Amino acid sequence: MTDETEDKNVKVNTEELNNICDECKGEDESVTQNLILTGFKLCKSCRISKTIFPL
Repeated sequence: MTDETEDKNVKVNTEELNNICDECKGEDESVTQNLILTGFKLCKSCRISKTIFPL
């Protein structure tokens, strides 16, 4: 029974790590890195623009 729940968690985690930015919908390697560091799925350029213009 624990094997089934572990398989579901792996599938959910894999779907979250798809390297697609939530802001610009572009694919970039930095999305996964920023997700791990900050908890937000933003690419490098969107993260910089959100830091400079936080509206």
